[in-house]
Amino acid sequence: MELPDFQFEEILALAAELGAVNALVQSGQIKPYLKKSDAYKRYGRKNIEHWLESGQITPRKDGDASAAWRLSRIEIETLVKTLKLEAILAGMPAD
Repeated sequence: MELPDFQFEEILALAAELGAVNALVQSGQIKPYLKKSDAYKRYGRKNIEHWLESGQITPRKDGDASAAWRLSRIEIETLVKTLKLEAILAGMPAD
């Protein structure tokens, strides 16, 4: 399967974006976790709830019953980029 140039560029851009997020998290420039409310704002409530229900992302809790849920920024970004990659490749003819 040979990728057209524009699809190859889109795939490289996705990889670069994910690499940049990972580098920023690793260097401490951005937080590795998002509050659920922040994730809703950034990625859409419907998406986050669907991904949680389907087990595609895993919530983490800081403490006891009243503690806030948090979501891994890298896990969400990886999922978003994967979904975009699937959309790009879905447009490819099968060889």
